[in-house]
Amino acid sequence: MSNNKIGLLQNILLAPVRLVQYIWEAVSRIFSPSEDRYPTTGVQPFEGEPADDKKRHDW
Repeated sequence: MSNNKIGLLQNILLAPVRLVQYIWEAVSRIFSPSEDRYPTTGVQPFEGEPADDKKRHDW
C-alpha cells in the first residue's frame, strides 16, 4: 500500500473516534458546574406592588 492509501485508511478509522470525542466534550461542558463568578447577593426583598385582582386570569 502506498502512504496515501494508509493515510486515508487512518483518517477513515479515526473519524468515529473524533466524532465521539467532539460530542463528549460538548456534553461534558453542558453538564459541568458553571464557571461564572457572580457575587453572592443573598435573598433580595420584593419592592414592587402586588398585582391587581381584576387583572388575574381564571383558567
